[in-house]
Amino acid sequence: MVSTKTICSIAILLVLTSCASFYQLNYEFNKNFEQGNIEKAADILDQNKKAAKSKTRFLYYANQGVVEHLLGNYQESNNWLEQAYLFGEDYHKNYLNFAASYFLNPNLIVYPGEDHEHLMLLYYKSLNFLKMGDHESALVECRRLNQRLFELGDKYLSESKYQKDAFVHNLMGIIYDSSGDYNNAFIAYRNSLEIYQNEFAQMFGLSAPDQLKKDLLRTASLAGFPEELDKFSEEFGMQYVKQDPSEGGELLFFWHNGLSPVKDEWSINFVAVKGDGGQVFFQNEEFGLNFPFFYDTEEDGNASITDLTGTRVAFPKYVEREPYFTSASLEINNYYYPLEKAEDINAIAFKTLRERMLEELGKGLLRVALKKIVEKQVRKEDETLGFLVGLVNFASEQADTRNWQTIPHSIHYSRVPLEQGENSVVLHTETPRSAESVQTFKFMGEKGKTQFKTYQSLESNVAF
Repeated sequence: MVSTKTICSIAILLVLTSCASFYQLNYEFNKNFEQGNIEKAADILDQNKKAAKSKTRFLYYANQGVVEHLLGNYQESNNWLEQAYLFGEDYHKNYLNFAASYFLNPNLIVYPGEDHEHLMLLYYKSLNFLKMGDHESALVECRRLNQRLFELGDKYLSESKYQKDAFVHNLMGIIYDSSGDYNNAFIAYRNSLEIYQNEFAQMFGLSAPDQLKKDLLRTASLAGFPEELDKFSEEFGMQYVKQDPSEGGELLFFWHNGLSPVKDEWSINFVAVKGDGGQVFFQNEEFGLNFPFFYDTEEDGNASITDLTGTRVAFPKYVEREPYFTSASLEINNYYYPLEKAEDINAIAFKTLRERMLEELGKGLLRVALKKIVEKQVRKEDETLGFLVGLVNFASEQADTRNWQTIPHSIHYSRVPLEQGENSVVLHTETPRSAESVQTFKFMGEKGKTQFKTYQSLESNVAF
């Protein structure tokens, strides 16, 4: 006979069983990326050739795209991002792996990417083309972005689902605007405004940036829509005054603040001991719950180690990486331009996961039910072997913690007029306690030219 104490010790070990998350499995890459060692992070990716053929190759391509973007290798970045995009287009379920995932865990299937992650691929591609001065190719990515949004609209029937993106339409307006297509720019800006005022305000508490309103009024005037100009001027309480283009063109500055949330898991674990006596443990890591249930038993009771059964069901969750900086502005010629939040990727990630939690719950419970059926059948033939099957089922249960972890927490932007010749533009970033960090950039102004700049603040207040 096995003592109750021994059985309880094994039970505790089972309850504490956990598997490494996707973030932890890629810790060296993540650590270097977060610390700003981008070249080292790129080397780590390049050395991991197997990842290009793994079930997480979408994320391998996407991470390569971001790293090359930050290194200024825009064409190379686009090559990787396009591979990720095409993978998403051509993705087909492997139904054998899909079925097997119900007997182990969902990490057996290929990761296809989240909806917002596919939009971010095209966002980065658009920026890369703009930085290379290829507006026509940037417009192609605009059209692909628009197609992706139509697909989201067809995919989800509920209006409360994330299926429209105000920032994507804003970006399309910016690209049309920079190429001189003011008619399409106005339409895109107007669509963006409507989504900010409706879906984004309700879902994410994010209102339309003032910069968007200014651009909408300006393009309404340039496109020859006087009625629309009057309508929106009254709505915004802004009087539009036509101004001559700045002598050095304009700068569109995109501030990528922080990093997107990391997927982790939470689980419900249940360990029971049958026989004359034993203990039952109920643990929920998400809410910090741990309930022991005691049964009176004698040391020489007839409890057996094979009486031990465990049930574990795991679900994904997001963990926010709160940005270190909370606000920023651009200074040029002693004038300050606020960088306004236009996209909250962190909030979108949480929203998309909440939308499918019922589906995740259903899959998780079905997976556990199938495992218990198999265990029960094996126990009928061989109690010891059935115990081992149950142990494997318990230990192998894991949520899918894969996600694109190198995209920003949020995106802020501003439009800044430049002077002819060299311009010094100072980025001021601030923490909640008003601690300030300053970064200076140089731009050569050129009349009629719109320049694009992205800057990534990698700092966050959460350490993993």
